[in-house]
Amino acid sequence: MKPKNPYSRSAGMLLCSCVVLALLSPPLLARQALDRSKIPPPGKTPELHVPAWSRTTLANGAELIVSEKHDLPLVSFSLTILGGSCQFEAVDRRGLAGIAAAMMSEGTKSRNGEELSSALQLLGTSVSVGIGTETGSMSFVSTAGKFGATLEILADMLLNSTFPADALERIRAQRLVALTQAKAQPGSIAARVFPRVLYGTSHPYGQNVTEESYRAITRDEIASFCKTYFQPGRALIVVSGDVTQAAVKTTIDRALAAWPAGGAKPAFSYPALPAARPATIYIVDKPGAAQSTLAIGHPGPPRSTPDFYAIQVMNLMLGGMFQSRLNANIREEKGYSYGVNSGFSFGRGPGPFRAGGDVQTAKTDASLIEFMKEFRGIAGSRPVTDEELTMAKDALVQRLPGQFASVTAINSAIASLWQQGLPDDYYQKYGAAVAAITKEDVLRVAKQYIDPDHISMVIVGDRASIEAPLKATGFGPIVILDIEGNPKTN
Repeated sequence: MKPKNPYSRSAGMLLCSCVVLALLSPPLLARQALDRSKIPPPGKTPELHVPAWSRTTLANGAELIVSEKHDLPLVSFSLTILGGSCQFEAVDRRGLAGIAAAMMSEGTKSRNGEELSSALQLLGTSVSVGIGTETGSMSFVSTAGKFGATLEILADMLLNSTFPADALERIRAQRLVALTQAKAQPGSIAARVFPRVLYGTSHPYGQNVTEESYRAITRDEIASFCKTYFQPGRALIVVSGDVTQAAVKTTIDRALAAWPAGGAKPAFSYPALPAARPATIYIVDKPGAAQSTLAIGHPGPPRSTPDFYAIQVMNLMLGGMFQSRLNANIREEKGYSYGVNSGFSFGRGPGPFRAGGDVQTAKTDASLIEFMKEFRGIAGSRPVTDEELTMAKDALVQRLPGQFASVTAINSAIASLWQQGLPDDYYQKYGAAVAAITKEDVLRVAKQYIDPDHISMVIVGDRASIEAPLKATGFGPIVILDIEGNPKTN
């Protein structure tokens, strides 16, 4: 005889109760009376709460900022170095900074790489190390009770890394494979070729990592780089979370007592830009490609430009959000792409203005036509509307509170002020600065910072399919490049 299920009666009663409730309750859609023909109204504008912070200087010259946030027992630590690969790498050693950052977790005088990893896992955290074009950092997030122990491991990595030779060869091999793979991806090809076209090989912004530069890097060069690069005179330490300023300073002073003073902040003196060239179409052949990758633009202004706010508002309307003109046209109306965008890469130097995305091969020329139309449109042929201006300004202001939503976000927001030389009250004044932007401001900066007559159009795609239609657009001469950005003769 089959045994009875002791839960069958209870399950049946529960099912009956759910059915009765469903029958007695009106449909959810009816209760809410949804009208799907109307766009729901926006929610309440989030309020901006900029946390307070205190500032001091360590004995070795490193600056320290502490922001207390006691709602959760979490602490975020970041050590930011001013300057990056553009300031500290030699031209023939591109990639050195990235490999050096990766090597810092491979072992110290007291722990090998596996022991470092295990120690951090026991603490429930990890230490991230990265070096970009203009800044580098070491960071972690831990519970308040594990902060001191985690900081001790970071200090060990900072001061006592041994850069084992076998780890270097493993990381080098991984980077070489990744570089080979990147050269097979249209998006990665465009990312390498576009800055070279804009800046040339004499400007740090136009220089790329190569197989030759990776292979030339030695262990001694890595050790020398880290010793030169990670110096407190160009460092900012930010700690946010469940801490107090006095206790944090004591803990950091103890952990970094062996970090000697030294190091100066870089000047960020970049060479002059190449002379502006007439608009040109650059094709990198990717035979059989189902899509074309477009990267369109030219050098832009540095972050220090007084037009920063106006450019931000203008670009948001042009291609900086989903509802932008470029995306509404090329994706939503024409259906040429899954998404296109535009943006300005603000830095200490003249970062690029870049617009683009992946488009259908058969619509490469048509997409380029629409890009150029929108560039000229926002510069005056299709004036900005009051609705667009309001939407862009609201979007910029409403995203600001998210920069303080977590201890990690707070660290990043504070460090970015220091990196760009901005005042401490920048965030408090941001909303008013954006609100003051007018349609006349948008028109002025669009004309000044987007120049269709001197723009570079890099297109990675099937040359046999796209060259003739692109030539027919008349936007400029066509130059054929290889995947490194070198001109090809055939």
